[in-house]
Amino acid sequence: MKCIIVDDEKMARVIIQTLANEIKDLHIIEEFSNAIQAMKFLNENKVDLIFLDIHMPDFNGLDFIKSLKNPPKIILTTSDSKFALEAFEYDFIIDYLLKPIELSRFQKAISKAEKKNIQVASPVSKVKDVSNDFYVNIDRRLIKIDLPSIYLVEAKGDYIHIKTDDKKYVVHSTLKKIEEKLPDSLFLKIHRSYIINIKKIIDIEDNSVLIKKEVIPVSRSKRPELMKRLDLL
Repeated sequence: MKCIIVDDEKMARVIIQTLANEIKDLHIIEEFSNAIQAMKFLNENKVDLIFLDIHMPDFNGLDFIKSLKNPPKIILTTSDSKFALEAFEYDFIIDYLLKPIELSRFQKAISKAEKKNIQVASPVSKVKDVSNDFYVNIDRRLIKIDLPSIYLVEAKGDYIHIKTDDKKYVVHSTLKKIEEKLPDSLFLKIHRSYIINIKKIIDIEDNSVLIKKEVIPVSRSKRPELMKRLDLL
């Protein structure tokens, strides 16, 4: 894969180059200290992968992403985890590496980039990933949640509660943002405040469903869709 590095820190670029040298068929063809230089290069050259820092002066990484007309695959490299949710709204962003980057984690990200085929309609395409990995940002940490283990997502004010078979996670986000990331094959919004894993349903009665020990309301407008989906199970 032909790659470029976009990072305002010289040492960060050196580290990524060093890590890349450990992987066969991964070639860093250029590196840039700012996004403007990288944009000029991409206007005339095609690459397979960009290693992109988020925090850069004048024109940050997310601004750079939004400016790309036909973006290649991108791996974000940053010391700040708070942009993770926003970053994964773009289907061409393969991974989010937190500095300092270890070789094993770097190799895993490259493996994802090699396996994933993307079709980009526009820079604002939303992720509807069918993989089992789902990342949330909690207390400046990226937490990976196994998608099939989620049985309920509940909105409470400015936060959502993600309930799994083993644990509950409280995330500062909106139900709409989370809904956009959850695969339709498993999840359905049945109420303005609830998204359920339809495979976890134990019983349905009137306008409610039973999942685990929780009785969850189903809005009248969502009931037909729920019944239609159950026919597919």
